[in-house]
Amino acid sequence: MPHVPPHPHPVRRFLRRLLVGFVLMGFLVVGGTAFRVWQVARVDDRDRADVVVVLGAAQYAGKPSKVLEARLRQAKSLYEQGVAEYIVTGGGRRAGDRFTEAEAGRRWLVDRGVPEDRVITVGEGNDTLGTLKAVAVEVKDRGWETAVIVSDPWHSLRARTMAEDAGLDAWTSPTHSGPIVQTRETQARYILRETAALLYYRATNASADGIAIDQEVG
Repeated sequence: MPHVPPHPHPVRRFLRRLLVGFVLMGFLVVGGTAFRVWQVARVDDRDRADVVVVLGAAQYAGKPSKVLEARLRQAKSLYEQGVAEYIVTGGGRRAGDRFTEAEAGRRWLVDRGVPEDRVITVGEGNDTLGTLKAVAVEVKDRGWETAVIVSDPWHSLRARTMAEDAGLDAWTSPTHSGPIVQTRETQARYILRETAALLYYRATNASADGIAIDQEVG
């Protein structure tokens, strides 16, 4: 009689299928999140809002980094188009800094013609989550609730998610210039980084800005 190989042990077969299922599920979750990061990055929503919120990035002695300057240019454009009557600049200071990211942003905007009484600084938070929580408190204390979030394209989904979790009705109008959007290689790196950061946030409700790719992005 021909030799018939023994059937795999039922427990081993179950564990093997379970492992394959977990791997496939992981690919679907990571791939789906990466697609949403890419998808939301392409959305430039300029619907009328109470405020435009500029998320902070590195500044040097009060001068915005190229990343922060690109965000400020976008916010100024939205203000001039009448998307909102006020701009909120967010971001705290790091050890040794004389200025907060919010102050550096305010100075840049005022120096370029935005009225001082139309720029609100919220100089708190050393990461996206901390800044948006502080911004949400300030915005809601003024009786407002809607906000257009300005950041880098790949940061948009995570920033919007955090803003909504903080109680704001938020949408995004990302930058279209600056070092983060210059090359496909850079874009791919930031999509991967934001995918990991968003998954971490959804799992822990904590910030993951510590895995920044460079020093200019906070």
